[in-house]
Amino acid sequence: MNRSSGHELRWPRLIRTPSDAARFVDHVGFCVLFPLKNVPLPSLYYAVSKRADPRWDKYAQLIWKWKDELPNKRRTFYAKYFKSHGSFLSVKLLPHFLAMHGTAVEPDEAEAFYKTGRISYDALELWQALEKHGALATLELRNACKLETQAGNQRFKKAMLQLQGLLIVTHSGTAQETEAWASNRFDLVARAFPRQVRQARRISEEDARTAIAMKYRTLYPSASPVQIARLFGWTKAQAVTALAL
Repeated sequence: MNRSSGHELRWPRLIRTPSDAARFVDHVGFCVLFPLKNVPLPSLYYAVSKRADPRWDKYAQLIWKWKDELPNKRRTFYAKYFKSHGSFLSVKLLPHFLAMHGTAVEPDEAEAFYKTGRISYDALELWQALEKHGALATLELRNACKLETQAGNQRFKKAMLQLQGLLIVTHSGTAQETEAWASNRFDLVARAFPRQVRQARRISEEDARTAIAMKYRTLYPSASPVQIARLFGWTKAQAVTALAL
């Protein structure tokens, strides 16, 4: 893989199908949907379009469909993860990310996370609604948690970002709830990716960080421990250990 300008990585193959996109995600291990300023990660948009300045063009429309289709078929993991923006993780590396966060959990563990302060009360409500009802579209989930108002929508978004950032909830396709844009559907990672959750329980946090750091170093060989720590939310000491420096 050749390096392009900025943080993007030039994928030498054409990406025109969902399978092509899944192969790209599998190769890089993790990426964002669209380029993020000052966030050193590859983006699927650039890999498809070869354009460094994202716009709503035919390529954006293409990958916008794939971010629904690929996780729905369990070809990739997708959630608002890196910097609370749309992100892909390869299914192969997902167990390491779960182990890193300590979130290889069962659907019924929401109360324990809330009692230890890891999630907010609104996040607890969303988690328990998904546990009870299964995958739900946005409006269904908001209604189930009595978050239908404008203020409730803001609370919903904040709680959903928290759950996605911990890799407890994943994007699981769409549902046409209104005549406007299709709504996102959400599911618990424990239910959507049970095999990866089981695998994560056999991985220590330290080994998980090592695997993720080494993968990142294959993409960006000159990345410093400080840069890696900042991206993944680690301490500098954790990054240094992960890189075996």
